[in-house]
Formats: sequence, C-alpha cells, structure tokens
Amino acid sequence: QVQLVESGGGSVRAGGSLRLSCAASGYTYSSYCMAWFRQAPGKEREGVAAIYTGGSSTYYADSVKGRFTISQDNAKNTLYLQMNSLKPEDTAMYYCAAEQTAGGMTAIQALGAGWYNYWGQGTQVTVSS
Repeated sequence: QVQLVESGGGSVRAGGSLRLSCAASGYTYSSYCMAWFRQAPGKEREGVAAIYTGGSSTYYADSVKGRFTISQDNAKNTLYLQMNSLKPEDTAMYYCAAEQTAGGMTAIQALGAGWYNYWGQGTQVTVSS
C-alpha cells in the first residue's frame, strides 16, 4: 500500500515562494506517475503538475507553467513542487497523488484526479495579496 505524506505548506505573500514535499513509501512497482493537485474551497480538485518516475516526462497545468517545477528524489522517495511567483489564486489545499504505470500517459490523464488511487492528506498553501 502506497502511503504519501505532504509537507511544506504555509502562508506567503504574493510573489513569494514555497517548496512542497511528498514523502512516499510502500512502493510495489518500479514506476509510477506522481502528481500534485490542489483544491480551493468550493472548487473542483485541479491537477497542477505530474511526473513519470520511470523517465523524464513532466506535465503542467497552463496556470502554473513557468512558475512551478515538479521534481523527484528517487533516493529519498520524495516528490517536490517548487512554487515561485505565487499568486493569491494559488491558495488551496495541495495534495500529492500516485498511480502505478508503465508510462505513456497523456497530459489529460496525468493531470486528471480520477486516474489516481493513492492520495496524501494535503498541505495548505495560502497566498496573500
């Protein structure tokens, strides 16, 4: 059973930066797609960024391209999301997700919440203007 634990959320002013971490354990397959999602009050869960752990493919929502960077440290089994130039509209609960795969995902699949079976509890990010 894959377990995911997020950390690194907090409050920051617009234009600031945060780095989220997701510690993963319980892997039983050699490769996964791992992703960050976010959900603001009253809104649907939105895919932010995803990465295929078996290769170098990354996927980003248009709203965060050029500002957010997803990365992984395989030795530490940790997923990261570096968030720069934060905006008030980035305020949300951020979730880490994982799903086993052999690769070849489309961007729609990789950033679609319905495809993932493993989820963390979330970490809150609040950006003030």
